[in-house]
Amino acid sequence: MTTTSQKTALITGANKGIGKETARGLAALGITVLIGARDAERGEAAAEELRADGADVRFVPLDVTDEMSVESAAKYIDATFGRLDILVNNAAIAAGPQKPSETVAATVRQVYETNVFGVIAVTHAMLPLLRRSAAARIVNMSSELGSLTHLADPGSPWSPYSSMLLPYCTSKSALNAITALYANELRTEGILVNAVSPGYCATDLNRHTGIRTAEEGATIAVDMATLAKDGPAATFRSENGPIPW
Repeated sequence: MTTTSQKTALITGANKGIGKETARGLAALGITVLIGARDAERGEAAAEELRADGADVRFVPLDVTDEMSVESAAKYIDATFGRLDILVNNAAIAAGPQKPSETVAATVRQVYETNVFGVIAVTHAMLPLLRRSAAARIVNMSSELGSLTHLADPGSPWSPYSSMLLPYCTSKSALNAITALYANELRTEGILVNAVSPGYCATDLNRHTGIRTAEEGATIAVDMATLAKDGPAATFRSENGPIPW
């Protein structure tokens, strides 16, 4: 095991989109970034792209829905770095548009495997490593579509989208609850846990229909991953400020 004073961050689903741009942003701050991805070819290609800019970025095989894969990633980080300073739970999937009344449980279950259970599996596996950090940070990539306040308001600008995306929206609501619960337990240990919304960014998740760039969406994740010691915990926010739960 090698210990280093340089911070190390793990980002799930970081071979593309907002995850990759979050990796780019953290690496630009001198942080060693581990790109977690299921696809080895794409993961290594993303790491190579960022290394070309002089960043210390490495690919780590990681399928958040496979607990053996998660454990292997934790063992690699333990053996190579001895600790983890930042965890960004970014990996997520969505199902196609469908009315809630037409959505079957199997579709919801599939989305939850990545967006909810995957986050719990990765966080659980990485916590022993995060606890070795002097100032660990956990950032959960949520969405304004997970806001119960927005979901309950038919006049919300998010209403046309949320009314057709039960699996995705409710998975992000669950993620927000998970964030608050972890935050309340871990803040006494100096581990700050927060949820962020990148906004409606053009990514593969929405077939690049978003109005923001992935780079713009990554800004809030980078900011919350590098919070100062007196930074907040158990918050849900975008770059424009707090979002109602």
